[in-house]
Amino acid sequence: MPMFQPPKRVGADLFKGGGDGHVLDLNTAVKDGVLGGVDGGGFGGGVGEKSDLKKMIEGLDLSEVPSVFICPISLEPMQDPVTLCTGQTYERSNILKWFSLGHCTCPTTMQELWDDSVTPNKTLHHLICTWFSQKWFQMKKRLEDVQRRVSELLNTLKKVKGQARIQALKELQQVVVAHATARKTMVNEGGVALISSLLVPLTSHAVGSEVIAILVKLTLDSESKVNLMQPTKISLIGDMLNEGSIETKINCTQLIKTLMEEKDFRSEIVSRHSLLIGLMRLVKDKRHPNGTLPGLSLLQTLSLHKPVMNLIVSIGFVPQLINLLPGLNPNCLELALFILDVLSSLPEGRLALKDCSDTIPNMAWRQSSSL
Repeated sequence: MPMFQPPKRVGADLFKGGGDGHVLDLNTAVKDGVLGGVDGGGFGGGVGEKSDLKKMIEGLDLSEVPSVFICPISLEPMQDPVTLCTGQTYERSNILKWFSLGHCTCPTTMQELWDDSVTPNKTLHHLICTWFSQKWFQMKKRLEDVQRRVSELLNTLKKVKGQARIQALKELQQVVVAHATARKTMVNEGGVALISSLLVPLTSHAVGSEVIAILVKLTLDSESKVNLMQPTKISLIGDMLNEGSIETKINCTQLIKTLMEEKDFRSEIVSRHSLLIGLMRLVKDKRHPNGTLPGLSLLQTLSLHKPVMNLIVSIGFVPQLINLLPGLNPNCLELALFILDVLSSLPEGRLALKDCSDTIPNMAWRQSSSL
């Protein structure tokens, strides 16, 4: 292994990379057995290759990159590694910037440099390119597998019924939750329209719950939202809000909120007793407190539409919300008080507040507990 040489000349010539001092790079380390038999052959280092490496580094979401690939200055993977006479390797642009600030030392060891050159570390560059290429092609293969599986499941759904349909939907839902590529493929291949077509009056809740679980994970365009706002589909969503599992009920609230964001949304679509009753049951369900916040969040959105406001008051929401106040956490309490405030803008809402015997005690209790 070459020995360190005494400082030679360090100055403006350092930036030229043309010194005659010996440079200890990774090729030397490999030859001397430091890295134990890594092939020293490297990539050509052309412009196209550097561009590809940059694309791979930026495109891969990797949390564990080998530390030898990381520049000590930027703590990012190196694309153009160069080695100093001290044996330390850096990203070329980073070490040149270090030099341009007037430093004549190695950033890692803080030794004064006795050689003014930086040498391309071809072996390390080869290792970096190979490692990222392998990860890149593994990722591409996984994405292709996911896309193919989504296409297969969509084709299966066109052909099967009963339990086979439920199983296909369950697998599709798992894939959609796990992979952004699956969600994109669903949209691009007409999957949204296909699974939405399964929400018909005779659809079982088992099928409907899986369909809704998929829909809430997708980015729905305007056409898809309008399609889902058909009365028969809203009716089925309302039924599942009453009778589905807690997960299905929460998904129903999220889907309805998404539909209400559409500019063509009409409040009469959700002005349904069954839907609002299911929503109140969700908010009041003490066995599943995780449903309270999404339920109140949807109720807040609904309460901003006057036709729905009147219906909310008429079916007795006001006293039930008042009774819930003492047990609500701060986030839920804020929503509940907002809803009560909105409902009190109606004469019927103010009357309901007045007639509820718990209005003053519960309001006073919450006020005192917040002090």
